Amino acid sequence: MPKMPNSAPLPPVPPLAILNCSSPANCSLGNLSAIVHADECHGNQPLFVIMAIAYSAVAFLGVVGNLALILVIARQRELHNVTNVLIANLSLSDLLMAVMCLPFTFVYTFMDHWVFGAIMCKLNSLVQCCSVSVSIFSLVLIAVERHQLILHPRGWRPSLSQAWLGVAFTWTLALLTATPFLLFSVVTDAPLRQLPSIFQEHYRGKVVCVEEWPSREFKLTYTTTMLLLQYLVPLGFIFICYFKIYGRLRQRRNLMDRMRENKYRNNETKRINVMLFSIVVAFAVCWLPLNVFNAVIDWNHEVAMNCTHNPLFSLCHLTAMCSVCVNPVFYGFLNRNFQRDLRAFRLCKSLSVREDEY
Repeated sequence: MPKMPNSAPLPPVPPLAILNCSSPANCSLGNLSAIVHADECHGNQPLFVIMAIAYSAVAFLGVVGNLALILVIARQRELHNVTNVLIANLSLSDLLMAVMCLPFTFVYTFMDHWVFGAIMCKLNSLVQCCSVSVSIFSLVLIAVERHQLILHPRGWRPSLSQAWLGVAFTWTLALLTATPFLLFSVVTDAPLRQLPSIFQEHYRGKVVCVEEWPSREFKLTYTTTMLLLQYLVPLGFIFICYFKIYGRLRQRRNLMDRMRENKYRNNETKRINVMLFSIVVAFAVCWLPLNVFNAVIDWNHEVAMNCTHNPLFSLCHLTAMCSVCVNPVFYGFLNRNFQRDLRAFRLCKSLSVREDEY
């Protein structure tokens, strides 16, 4: 893994690439004897600069965009509906990811050791797992709401209070599923003390944030379950919902073309559904590389014992982190209604400041 540039010569392979890691916050004590040609891997300053710029841009857009989206929905009462409550919940999870995971993971990846303490070691893993779970669970609830609205307009539809219950449920379930990260994430120097002598001096007095699982079988069972729970099963359910929505809208199109008012309403409904489905597709695409990377490393960690581990992980992780920008871009800045509400929010804030001056 590349080393953060400094005035001293960059060390060879960092420990994260050889500790059976599926992510910097998801490392376990592995078989260190598999290191080969460690002295051929060196830090890459151009790569660090490029990744630093990319991570900074994603973090900035994620924080500013999601914060703006949450504030607009919170301040505009006419936006208080089921879909927007769930969208705000999705933005909150993305905001936490941008603040709590992006910077720490980037620094850890390029510094080769953990400098943020034991509490942050546990919180970083916990928050990332929770945020991903809340995001996908929110997308599931949005799909259910759209499914009921389009296919069963006169049947049961979630109320605003039920939407808030859904928000509470997503966070409760996310926290429960992330509990192992809280229990097993530890700060230790044990892996570093097992490294070959060529590494010993550089890593003297340093620690890493790793997961000490009860057994390899326990870890594989948990990570495979989370892959199903956080990605494959929810996305399959969501795609089925939107496929049924698409089919129903196609059936209605000919009937609604006869009346201009209904045609406009149908176009607006279609626009909203396309926007929400685009968020789902973007989420699936962003998280696919990292999920594949994690699965491969978890089941065959020997493939990580080479110089390509860190650049490949960084690319996969950065792609996943781009998901924190998806919600503001699709729902916000490409949405004329949101742009109008954002201008109204800024105008109200400006008028409030002027009134305070008198």
